[in-house]
Amino acid sequence: MRVTRAAAAAAGVLVAVAGPSGCGLDGSGPDTIAGKKSLVIGVKADQPGLGMRRSNGTYEGFDVDVATYVAGRLGVPAGRIRFSTTNSSVRESALASGRVDLIFATYSITAKRKKVVTFGGPYYVAHQDTLVRADAAIRGVRDLKGKRICEVTGSNSWRRVVEERKIAAKPVTVPTYGACMDALSADRLDAVSTDDLILAGFAAGRGGKIINAPFTDEKYGVGLKKGDLKGCELVNRAITRMYQDGTAERLLAKWFGNSGLKLTTSVPQFEGCT
Repeated sequence: MRVTRAAAAAAGVLVAVAGPSGCGLDGSGPDTIAGKKSLVIGVKADQPGLGMRRSNGTYEGFDVDVATYVAGRLGVPAGRIRFSTTNSSVRESALASGRVDLIFATYSITAKRKKVVTFGGPYYVAHQDTLVRADAAIRGVRDLKGKRICEVTGSNSWRRVVEERKIAAKPVTVPTYGACMDALSADRLDAVSTDDLILAGFAAGRGGKIINAPFTDEKYGVGLKKGDLKGCELVNRAITRMYQDGTAERLLAKWFGNSGLKLTTSVPQFEGCT
């Protein structure tokens, strides 16, 4: 079959316009959030101050506000965002299947997760600490030896106590951090050790005390489908702008200003889009 020069040139023009994998000039396509007119964003539903589902079905919290800001910078207004409850155990599968486009859900960036998820950010660097009942004598992570600590399915926080620091605590598995607090109140647990922002939200609404003995950095990333480098770059630009225009400082004060935690208001060092 002969292909004329004119036909070949026309085909070349079509390829140039469509771009790789059928993407448009703006980088939009089925595997990137760039150029999307609406977004489904995964958030937590049971973390006070970060991601909470109200009785009317809407969501509130720092992660929700940050997600709304970033989406706005991507050209998607609040009215075209749908939030979806995304627990720790299903975050990777939700992105891979396309059930959600982005995840803002206290999603710590780790080397293992980066193998299957592209991360924007971090948009905040939290620190792992420990929450206990008000009368507990636990003052540091080493005091967790022999204690019952919460293991949330899909979360790595308990591993940083038991595996990284070799402390012989006794993990008790539950599905969510809200369930951790229920178990702590019912004396089925001795401690909840995880990110200080998560603990601050729970302490404000459900009691207990944070021992203020942080021992890790937890880089909260924005989860994107693996390989969406264009979307990741756009998210990072939006996060940078959020800190530069004062929005990040305002949102941190709004949700955690009365927690007693020392809050960081400078732009976090990004991990790089991979």
